[in-house]
Amino acid sequence: MPTDAQARLLAARSLLEMVEEMIDGATIVDERARVVWFNPGQLALLGGVALRDVVGQEIERVIPHSRLREVVETGRPQPLDVIQYGDKTLLVTRLPLRSEAGEIIGAFAFALKNSIPHLRPIAERVHHLQARLARMEQALSTTRSHRYTSEQILGASPAMREVGRLLRRAGEVRSPVLLLGETGTGKEMAAHAIHAASARVNRPFVAINVAAVPENLLEAEFFGVAPGAFTGAARQPRPGKFQIAHEGTLFLDEIGDMPLTLQAKLLRALQEGEVEPVGSNQLARVDVRIIAATSRPLAKMVEEGRFRQDLYYRLNVLSVRLPPLREREGDIGLLASKFSERTARAHGVVRRPITPQAQSLLERHSWPGNVRELANVIEQIYVRAEGASIAAGDVADALGITVEPPRHEPAPPASRLAEALAALEKSMIAQTLGRCDTRESAARSLGLSRSNLYAKMQRHGLTGTGGGQGGADAPGL
Repeated sequence: MPTDAQARLLAARSLLEMVEEMIDGATIVDERARVVWFNPGQLALLGGVALRDVVGQEIERVIPHSRLREVVETGRPQPLDVIQYGDKTLLVTRLPLRSEAGEIIGAFAFALKNSIPHLRPIAERVHHLQARLARMEQALSTTRSHRYTSEQILGASPAMREVGRLLRRAGEVRSPVLLLGETGTGKEMAAHAIHAASARVNRPFVAINVAAVPENLLEAEFFGVAPGAFTGAARQPRPGKFQIAHEGTLFLDEIGDMPLTLQAKLLRALQEGEVEPVGSNQLARVDVRIIAATSRPLAKMVEEGRFRQDLYYRLNVLSVRLPPLREREGDIGLLASKFSERTARAHGVVRRPITPQAQSLLERHSWPGNVRELANVIEQIYVRAEGASIAAGDVADALGITVEPPRHEPAPPASRLAEALAALEKSMIAQTLGRCDTRESAARSLGLSRSNLYAKMQRHGLTGTGGGQGGADAPGL
């Protein structure tokens, strides 16, 4: 008899099957956000996968950007969400499933069909707003707008699920965000995603790499230059990154490389919301949301006096650690497949699948360059190697490593093989003679003629019958 939880999951499935004509796709997950059921429409949206192949998998491994785990973990419904799924705009509802005692036992989601008459005005309104937003974004300078969203940050590992949760939270608040992680883990992409999820999405996104700007030019880059501030300065004021990012987001990459003298001025700008251009006595008001990133150990630098403690606390309100690729179990194959698809599209060629041997080699690599290195390896393979798929040899060449060929036991010399066969033949004949009452029955058991058996017995020095090698000859033979 099914448990209460199983009965309720079945009831949810029955309900969704009853309204099959009204929905594009439907999904049910259990209390651990594992796939319980997809309706045929959802399987079609996923490219025609078989239900038996995905049942029991974590939902993010099948639908990387699913928010059903969020519903399971919080218990809060998401009655209406508009998502873009390929070339489709879907109106999605996500609801938790509870037991009779009120405990979360799973969640389900369904996408309503746009063809339903009373939803057409909503869909048309959504399309109108999306077209308007696209025009507004196009009007902004492409260098001052975000290039990535959270949907483009792939990862189904527990570490990346937590990153996704924190990035969504960062988009909801106005506080500074500190992104920590090794080089190549995707800190700038995360900064873009936070800006895209925030209320400042239609305002500028301005990035500056602190480590890439000479120290004597950093202040001018940050705060701008007044007319005639120094010999050779322009007659018109030159705004700094703070002024350009007004009402938007300022991304300070490699903040750990900022000199102490500028750290004090940055702290004042953050606290007071105003900057003073180089060569000017006038203060300019700015409204900027700061996202900082570093691969350096800032906490240790504070202890050593190489980074201001007050600035550290100002920046470290919401910190997000981007895990290195070696800690993202199960994500390498997902990322490699995505990079293969992206590279094929960029080069105008057919996408190459990754063989199991190649994927195994990718997963064994330590990836010191993290996601950036993986993307580079896949692109190298497309440029340097030919073939319909990505093989282990292609990966080894791109990584600059040597793969040992499978070991095979060397074939024994012909003389040894002949000796081994002769010993086996002698042993089988002797055992058969010991088991049978007569040589005739022994010959039949071995599939030999009597004359052939006699010849082999003579060759191997076997003279016995019935009772063994030393027995007498059987009558009639």
